[in-house]
Amino acid sequence: MRTCRSRGEDGTALVELVWLGILLLVPVIWIVLSVFEVQRGAFAVTSAARSAARAYSLAETDPAGEVRARAAIRQALDDQGGEGRAFRFDINCGSGDCHLAGAVITVRVWTRVDLPLLPGILGGDAPGFALDSTHTVPVGQFRDL
Repeated sequence: MRTCRSRGEDGTALVELVWLGILLLVPVIWIVLSVFEVQRGAFAVTSAARSAARAYSLAETDPAGEVRARAAIRQALDDQGGEGRAFRFDINCGSGDCHLAGAVITVRVWTRVDLPLLPGILGGDAPGFALDSTHTVPVGQFRDL
């Protein structure tokens, strides 16, 4: 006659620890990666607004300034890992000619940062954060002609 030996719980604590570690560690890693991605996007949009305002104010004319501002925004976003990221911007100076002495130029830049590791199949667009930044630059009273 055989005797049935009951199994103890030896080794189950290790298995439970591994599973709990995986179940808790994966969301924590995702949260940390998401925070880093959003912070990188915030740095990029802040730098883009600052660079665009400076580039616009140093241009000779408003159309040339808009071209320079667009290029500055693209470069600032690309420098922070936002290659190809869509953006919008608005330039406001309150008067007709933004390059008159004493004008104040305000540039606002909008972009979006998608959260990492979340595909768009969850419904519509991939989840993300909308980011924007504003920078104001005064045009000096004395300018070279």
